[in-house]
Amino acid sequence: MSSIDHHLNLFPPLIQVGHAEQFIQSGRTLLSTQSPLNQSYAVFPSARKDAPSIKASGVEEQPIFFASSETSPSSERRLFIGDTSIIFAALQNLTNTAQSRGQEWLHSQETHDVIRKLTLDYVNFTRECWIHTSQTSVQSQGASQFSGDHYRSLYTCLALFAVLYVPEYGYEDAPVGDDLMEWLNVHFIEPSTEEGDHLSGLDRPWEDETFWPYLVRVTLRGLSKAAAFFLATLSTHPSDNLRRLAQRLSPLIQSQPHLQSFEAERDFAYASHRWKDKVKALRIELDSVSESDRHDGIENWWDRLSDIVGILEGRNEVIRRVCEDLGADWREISVSWGVFADARLRRQDLPEVASQVLDDMPQDPTNLEDMVHAALFSGDPAKALSHAAQLDPWLAAHMADLMQALSLIEKDANEDSGLNVRDFYVLGYAQYLHADPALWRITVAYMFSCGETGVRSADEVLMHVPLKLRSVGSITHGQGEQNGADNLKSGDLAGVVKDINATCYEYQREEVRRTICRIAAQTFVQEKEYGLALSYSSSAEDWPGLGRVVDRVLQEYINAGPAQFIRYVAGIAPSLQALRMQSGAQGIFVHRLMFAVRYAEFHQRLGNQDLQDAAWDLVSMFQDGLSPKSWWAVLLCDSQQLLQHDATLLFPYAGACVLLQHLEEVIARTDQGSGDEHLRVLVAKLGSGGTTEALHALQGVRLSLAKYFARCTMIGTGGKQILERKFVAAV
Repeated sequence: MSSIDHHLNLFPPLIQVGHAEQFIQSGRTLLSTQSPLNQSYAVFPSARKDAPSIKASGVEEQPIFFASSETSPSSERRLFIGDTSIIFAALQNLTNTAQSRGQEWLHSQETHDVIRKLTLDYVNFTRECWIHTSQTSVQSQGASQFSGDHYRSLYTCLALFAVLYVPEYGYEDAPVGDDLMEWLNVHFIEPSTEEGDHLSGLDRPWEDETFWPYLVRVTLRGLSKAAAFFLATLSTHPSDNLRRLAQRLSPLIQSQPHLQSFEAERDFAYASHRWKDKVKALRIELDSVSESDRHDGIENWWDRLSDIVGILEGRNEVIRRVCEDLGADWREISVSWGVFADARLRRQDLPEVASQVLDDMPQDPTNLEDMVHAALFSGDPAKALSHAAQLDPWLAAHMADLMQALSLIEKDANEDSGLNVRDFYVLGYAQYLHADPALWRITVAYMFSCGETGVRSADEVLMHVPLKLRSVGSITHGQGEQNGADNLKSGDLAGVVKDINATCYEYQREEVRRTICRIAAQTFVQEKEYGLALSYSSSAEDWPGLGRVVDRVLQEYINAGPAQFIRYVAGIAPSLQALRMQSGAQGIFVHRLMFAVRYAEFHQRLGNQDLQDAAWDLVSMFQDGLSPKSWWAVLLCDSQQLLQHDATLLFPYAGACVLLQHLEEVIARTDQGSGDEHLRVLVAKLGSGGTTEALHALQGVRLSLAKYFARCTMIGTGGKQILERKFVAAV
């Protein structure tokens, strides 16, 4: 099922192409109902209210189709989902361990380092996916479910989250400006490389209109090497003052202290203070330049240089104005504040700065990436998750998972939904995954991590995994339903059920596992894989179901004859010994299986002309009470050819008496009105003749028995001697 434009595609088709009018004339219409959990729908045919009522005989089954308006993950998306689910599983193992070892361990350096590593793993995976999707051909990008720019957005959001909320252990209270500037330069590159290449190729670059904006921008971004390079080009500028000031400014920009260069923050603070004094000295020197020498005929170089010094001084009004002139956004202003205005700005103080900046230069409400960034800068994880969910449910789920592990969001459940913040977003992502049935393993892994609500949802997913999933998944667009049926193999079915069972064992869902085994057994019965059907009925401890499987195998004898019946019994016979040893197995159903196996052995011996053993099998099934009463008449008819065997007497006299005794009981019970109980199977085997034909067949058996007893009287005790010999052989 998939969503294309504004309609749902159902497989197999509920209405074949060209048969819509016929469907309407049948007095039916289509109804649908949406799941309360996700964007999936149950679609089913139903009688129209205005259609004349049609009396239906018996219970008429109606197909129910399950479709989703969510777009199923594409191949590239599925790979991304699978890879990142491994990181998710690792974090679940960590949090599960924390439950047994206590919250103190969860907040230890060891645990924090693991959470940080897993966070960076998410960052790296989104980066790789962004690069991969961006490098594909234009045609491939058109076919991709998500563009490279989408994964770039995920990358920037997760990287920012890592910088602000998952720093190295012990650096939670350290100044954050340099880390944020590095994030900004990695993800939002300004100025462009092309601008620098253009200017570097000019003999007098300061005459180009982009020179000073470029120089101001690289200074604002802390790109000291680029700033030093272009300041050096001013060594040939006609203004002596500019040459001198540029020569003084270049080492000052390159010597700006950075936290990572110091072992202690105190040393960093002292170096920053000393550096600021040098900037002040340069300001005094700059201000001493006369008004007449501040313009070179092309540009007021003094104003531009003053802006650069103002940035180094950390003057907020200069930073804001310069950013506005350069077309920068609130992010650049906030980050520059932490590098120049307040070099000791800490993570817990950043929200106040961001709030002031956003008041004057708000984030773009139409850009979800921008909204997530603003919420993270503002110290509002809950709001960040709300926007992230709109950007991509994957992002919201995995950020929420990390946030709860870091105690950034509430763990208490909402009274209305019964879910806490983390579970709400993780379960929402799992429901998105459920749009693709092939992802059921990953889907339930996320669901099982979401408390009781998640467990119930996962149970439903497990019980509705399409057992023919692999065959359906192999159908490409344009193939017919018949091709899908041809692709179906019992090994595929067994493989899917085996995987589901393994998942149930992993999450200790025994009742669900048994239900699935019962469902699987019914599916295998439909495919006539009776051995697997019996095995799964046994695994589910569904003894009535096991009995129904045996009944279906016995029905094969009626429908297809002995040869096919023998082949089907060969598939279920290996289960007999294990069932007889199983303490919980209900004897009545095992008894029925024993009869099917013995009856198949009888026909196999009959086919191999091992008539003596066949006769012994027939009598022993009566004597041991294996044969159900409904099958007595069939076995009696089977005995007729053995009774008529001319070469030797195959039944002992006592054995013939057993046959006669059961024959008389069948006839007597039929006369008393219990014919359906005793003749039902024989009537089905004979066809359309009904009870009359069945009784006629039994009269033939009676005649054969009469002749057989006559032969026994003439020969004497031969039959009895044969029976004793067979008993000796059996021992």
